[in-house]
Amino acid sequence: MGRERPYDVAVVGGGASGLAAALSAARSGASVLVIERDVEAGLPILATGNGRCNLSNARLDPERYRHPEVARAVMGERPEEELSAFFDSLGLLTCEEDGRLYPYSRRADSVRDALLMSAAPAADLACCADLRRAAFDPSAGAWDLVLAEPAGPLPRPGRRALDFRGMLRHRRRELARAPRRERAVRARRVVIACGGSSSATASLFGLPHIDETPVLCPVACVPELDAGALEQLDGLRVEGSLALVRGGRPIWSEPGEVLFRPFGLSGIVAFDLSRRVRAGDTVELDLFPALGEHALAELFEARSHVVGSPERMGAAWFTGLLAGALGAHVAAAAERSGDGCAPAALAHLCKHLPFLARGTADERSAQVSRGGIPFDAVDLPRLGIRADLAPGLLACGEALDMDADCGGFNLAWAWLSGLRAGAEAAGA
Repeated sequence: MGRERPYDVAVVGGGASGLAAALSAARSGASVLVIERDVEAGLPILATGNGRCNLSNARLDPERYRHPEVARAVMGERPEEELSAFFDSLGLLTCEEDGRLYPYSRRADSVRDALLMSAAPAADLACCADLRRAAFDPSAGAWDLVLAEPAGPLPRPGRRALDFRGMLRHRRRELARAPRRERAVRARRVVIACGGSSSATASLFGLPHIDETPVLCPVACVPELDAGALEQLDGLRVEGSLALVRGGRPIWSEPGEVLFRPFGLSGIVAFDLSRRVRAGDTVELDLFPALGEHALAELFEARSHVVGSPERMGAAWFTGLLAGALGAHVAAAAERSGDGCAPAALAHLCKHLPFLARGTADERSAQVSRGGIPFDAVDLPRLGIRADLAPGLLACGEALDMDADCGGFNLAWAWLSGLRAGAEAAGA
């Protein structure tokens, strides 16, 4: 097993942060190798933003991140401007929707294609390569890496034409059963950019690691006052606001579309809630976020004079205000609350409709993971691993213990942390 010429930088992972790191290092004059386990680089990008790729946000507020001070230090004073320049350098035209940044095509494959078009001539891409061993050679000041790769080209499908997804499935099946051979690579610096499953890679380099848990997913909960209501509400969407209450004290709230599911609540605002919720918390749904409670009580009082009393009409009283199933749920909850159906009591209930949280749900669809390499093992803002733990090593993206709300914040972290780590690796 011979060794090739040494690279200045090896990047472990060919997703968004890895490709950003590779481009940043290459543009700083370094020779770069990207090591990607999958059959092609950049594939996770295709699933972002429901295939539209929410690239970033128009206002990258550090408070939207798990570690605001770390985000502030790494992303810098003008992260929006830096990302705009980065996208321009890829030839990627962007547009803004409600503060979210998208490719002008509204297609994630446009982002991936632009990245690969820039990365292919700048760096060597080693796809289908599994990093098996890593050892630092102090005399050479470099890392010796051993990759396991297919012994030969993957067989192509037969005559039957396949679309992109079909071809991807075919190639992955062939990769899983392909015989492997080992390849030795030397790199002066290594950037860990392997996404939200970094435990095995961290172990290879002897690094501490926080177990990963899924976030940005639905929230499992049950209505406190009408436990069987979710089956009837399944599929219903409402523009509202969610508040998280812990120990009787509101600690977070956010407006947005809420989607009822048989297991609880979904939608972007519920995804953001999933980063904060704990089993046993109370989640309050505000069905009329544009109105204060006093104004809503006055509206309900006036309505009672027009359509009749809610005590007498029951669920029908909400016709024209709420969807039928939701009106029935509020009416049943009011009856069970013990506060009666007076306008003021109904207004309070509609502003604070309670659900008991049980945790997260449908974790397989989670957009990101929480956990990874802890920041007490990292020198900020350059994102180098502390020299006493591992010399010549850096990390970026979701491999680090950083996550953020929906809205392009996580992908912005991937781009910016990758750019930082790549430039630092090249400069070092």
